[in-house]
Amino acid sequence: MAARGTDGVTRRRVRVLWAGLVAATVLTAALCAWLGVQLADQHGAEQRRQDVLAAARQSALNFTSLDYRHYGRDSRTVLKGATGDFKKQFAAQTAQLTKLVTQNKSVSEGQVLEAGIVRSDERSARVLVVADSKVTNTAAPEGRARTYRIQLDLVRVAGHWLTSDVAFVG
Repeated sequence: MAARGTDGVTRRRVRVLWAGLVAATVLTAALCAWLGVQLADQHGAEQRRQDVLAAARQSALNFTSLDYRHYGRDSRTVLKGATGDFKKQFAAQTAQLTKLVTQNKSVSEGQVLEAGIVRSDERSARVLVVADSKVTNTAAPEGRARTYRIQLDLVRVAGHWLTSDVAFVG
């Protein structure tokens, strides 16, 4: 009879051990799932940050790189990356700007030096960009260097970051 009692204790210990192992497995799986979600969120935020910076840099480059010889193409490139009031305002000024740029034979070769996000969320962002350009025209055929500090507001539209406002600052 002593053997039977020992056998019952052993079975209980095995059941407790199995219950502990199941609980540990469930906790480990839950922890792994939580860490996976955290990692995915972190990766998503970093990807959004990179996408915002890339869009802002490209928008600033498009805005500071214009050539009278193909201003129509250059202005369409700016408009392609624009939305909202900025797009409307730029489109409304395109004819006048085309005339002015062509008369002055203006060429601006932009280069983005730095860009930093002021704020961003899943749908909007504000980015400050520092850009240089060399501008040649009839008044300065040898060219003049210009430095721009540009504040760009971007919004996410159909999976793309588009510029909704441009302001020169500083």
